[in-house]
Amino acid sequence: MKVIASSLRKGNVVEMDGKLYAVLKAENFHPGKGTPTTSVDMRRISDGVKVAERWRTTEMVEKATVDEREYDYLYTDSEGFHFMEPNTYEQISVHPDVVGDDAVFLTEGIKVYLRTYEGAAIALELPQRVTVEITETEPVVKGQTASSSYKPAICSNGVRVMVPPHIGVGTRIVINTEDLSYQERARD
Repeated sequence: MKVIASSLRKGNVVEMDGKLYAVLKAENFHPGKGTPTTSVDMRRISDGVKVAERWRTTEMVEKATVDEREYDYLYTDSEGFHFMEPNTYEQISVHPDVVGDDAVFLTEGIKVYLRTYEGAAIALELPQRVTVEITETEPVVKGQTASSSYKPAICSNGVRVMVPPHIGVGTRIVINTEDLSYQERARD
């Protein structure tokens, strides 16, 4: 089905020249003068080659019809990452190239959306927010809580994130998986 280029998002699958591409990043540019454009970084599904493409935001692009379902993450082994469809208990193995940098967020039982095309996994979408624990950060300094400065911290999964000064080691926080930004203190 055809869609306008500006509606493409990470995880979408585009068909060009008879080949399928998974969108890794899509940005819209609106210059003061000239035509607005959409810049898209994609990975060719057949061989994993990365491609950058630029379209006018109003251009029509062929979006491939793929199966998108929620899966539970089970475990990782030498074959790849294993997921299970909760309704049918059907398991699927996903190649590490498809998961990419998102592997750090995969914890047992996390629910993700997997896009499959003809039975093969081609794209993975994480939940927008995940809860992690802070394992390393600078100590809390009294009187610094009112300022809007942030300090670096390392989470239990190894991700670096900037947190408010009042967050200490052992605190559970919620972070955005798209831009790795601090959202709030976990409520659990």
